[in-house]
Amino acid sequence: MKVVILAGGLGSRLSEETHLKPKPMVEIHDRPILWHIMKSYSYYGFNEFVILTGYKSHVIKDYFVNYYTRYSDITVDMINNSVSIHKIRQEPWKVTMLYTGQNTMTGGRIKRAEEYLKNERFMLTYGDGVCDLDINELLAFHEKNGKIATLTAVQPSGRFGSLDIGEDSIIKVFAEKPKGDNAWINGGFFVCEPEIFNYIDDNDAVIFEREPLSRLAHEGELIAYKYDGFWKAMDTLRDKIELSDLYKSGQAPWVKWKE
Repeated sequence: MKVVILAGGLGSRLSEETHLKPKPMVEIHDRPILWHIMKSYSYYGFNEFVILTGYKSHVIKDYFVNYYTRYSDITVDMINNSVSIHKIRQEPWKVTMLYTGQNTMTGGRIKRAEEYLKNERFMLTYGDGVCDLDINELLAFHEKNGKIATLTAVQPSGRFGSLDIGEDSIIKVFAEKPKGDNAWINGGFFVCEPEIFNYIDDNDAVIFEREPLSRLAHEGELIAYKYDGFWKAMDTLRDKIELSDLYKSGQAPWVKWKE
């Protein structure tokens, strides 16, 4: 089963990094968040990816084209004009990169992947969030319920501490970064049947999270897999630093593979 990753947006709230690279290529410590997402899927046996590029798409293409030389030991023989690669560090991945337009919206990007998915069920996620979700459990939930699309619903932590203050102004409870307001949000990590393309017009301006998902919900074809484990999107420089600190400390919940 293929994994489709949306990786074409501008990432304007992370402009400190994204003026040079697309948001999915912003690094958590020393590897792009896109790599972390792919490693998470790969851990569960999903190794075929379709990456939907747009803004600065060449950066993503160059990364995978030069993956061997980036992470392997090499010898460059300038006398004999040859390059030898030693201790190849590779992944069992097949990566298709589709240029889906600079300003195309999420629905338009997904629609352009239709011909590459060959009328098959597929996974879908965003290129800016990590999660310690068990992908096989998500897939089993999707198969059990038989809907066109399953999305992973999450409750992200609040950015500020929560206070329970009594009438005497004494703080009774202080919760550091509690879950939000008990509302569930779209955390990505979808499983989709090919029929989902019937809900997406062939128009670059279509936003997947609006009419397509609204229509699916209205027709009872969209179901939520409620997940209360670790999930975090990388929207700001602060998020990048937090994720990098988790990774460097060896405490990153989404890292299940051997380093």
